[in-house]
Amino acid sequence: MQPRYFLFFILSLFCTGLVHAMPCAVSVAVIDSVSLNGNDITKNQVLLAELTFKVGDSIATSDLEQVLEQNRKRISNLRLFHEVSYTYTCTEGRVAVVYTMQERWYLYPIPILELADRNFNAWLEKKDYSRIDYGINLVRRNFRGRNEEVRVRLQQGFNKRLELGYRVPYISRTHKVGIDLGVADYRSRTINYTVRNNKQRFFEQQNGLPIHRTSFSGAVIRRQSVERQEGLRLSYHQEKISDSVAYLNPDYYRDNIEQRQYLRAELFKAINLRNNFAYPLTGSYFEAAVSHTLFLNQTGSAFTALRAKYVNYSKLSEKFYYTVGAEGQLRLAKRHAFADNIALGYRALVRGYELYVVGGQHYALFKQGVSYELLKLESMRVKQIKNPKFNRIPIAIYMNAFTDAAYAADKVYNQENPLANRLLAGGGFGLHFVTFYDIVLRLEYTLNREGDRGFYLNGRFPF
Repeated sequence: MQPRYFLFFILSLFCTGLVHAMPCAVSVAVIDSVSLNGNDITKNQVLLAELTFKVGDSIATSDLEQVLEQNRKRISNLRLFHEVSYTYTCTEGRVAVVYTMQERWYLYPIPILELADRNFNAWLEKKDYSRIDYGINLVRRNFRGRNEEVRVRLQQGFNKRLELGYRVPYISRTHKVGIDLGVADYRSRTINYTVRNNKQRFFEQQNGLPIHRTSFSGAVIRRQSVERQEGLRLSYHQEKISDSVAYLNPDYYRDNIEQRQYLRAELFKAINLRNNFAYPLTGSYFEAAVSHTLFLNQTGSAFTALRAKYVNYSKLSEKFYYTVGAEGQLRLAKRHAFADNIALGYRALVRGYELYVVGGQHYALFKQGVSYELLKLESMRVKQIKNPKFNRIPIAIYMNAFTDAAYAADKVYNQENPLANRLLAGGGFGLHFVTFYDIVLRLEYTLNREGDRGFYLNGRFPF
């Protein structure tokens, strides 16, 4: 590392640490004032609502630094700032706290140029350059300075999408209730009409589109804090397939049905106590949801789904970290359509089985991994870039070793898919790269129980 970068690294550590102008000489201190610096766009009330203390509260001086640091993390986990630090002074038992932050850039006009398959390796297996999507994904975070989010996705190419979303974290004076609204329209030139040997089989229609989905959703969210949320989501869905798809797989919606409409109600809860939401190293995460799907006009059989997930992140030593967790799903119905028979290979995945999908009504997934910190630069400044929202780039690299295991129970579509009703296991090692704006890149080498091995590239935290 060049000397100027090393010096900047040392200074950045001090900038993100604690500065004690005058420590407290009493056993209990009173919060006299709370000041915020650097939030040029973000409203003060948005940040003050996240704090667990307010002016006039009494805090034991032995706990003061821990409380201030916990609240620094709460502000940081809003994911509105590159850096958050604090200082405080204590005069005759009265504490003045100052939180200082560097705001991110909040308008993201992100070009869409991505593969139409589940992951890079699934696309690489076909090497079909027509299976590419393009367009623009426009996200306006921190809209009006109130941590609101506006989402617009305009996508053409192999899969066509139009998505509109608006999230308001606070609609009440207590900052405890928010809403999330969404509209989506999806059309594609091809459809995964069945699965054989745990590989997707696609049908591409020459004239017209084989699949068209439209949905409207709205959620009311009770927000205790950035770490604890719960709510109710209601949605309406309309889906249609071509007669060719219904002929190829009469069970796609069951009974040779070509279109269906349904309502879904979902209760959900999340407790996110991770130290960092993008790439967590310590803390824990819990989420659970129960939903009921009711079909209209006799276009399907109603079902109830329950899912839950828990992960624990712990520090083993100065540079070693351990992650362990599990998730599962139960789907309860009298009859199951192929389109709903989703278990492993999409959102839930055993590493090493990226090229496979495993359907099922129920599944359980276990993951664990040990990470070693190879490099961590809190903030490396790029002199050629003048904008402070972009010229400080954090970089972290971790070496990771992991094992995964899962079981998907399928009593309906398992005859041609041998990986169902069987213990799946995979393991391997990899490098994880983390940088600014919550970008995570994983390069992993895996070996699974079937003897498959290879390199896989992914773009998010594994669990």
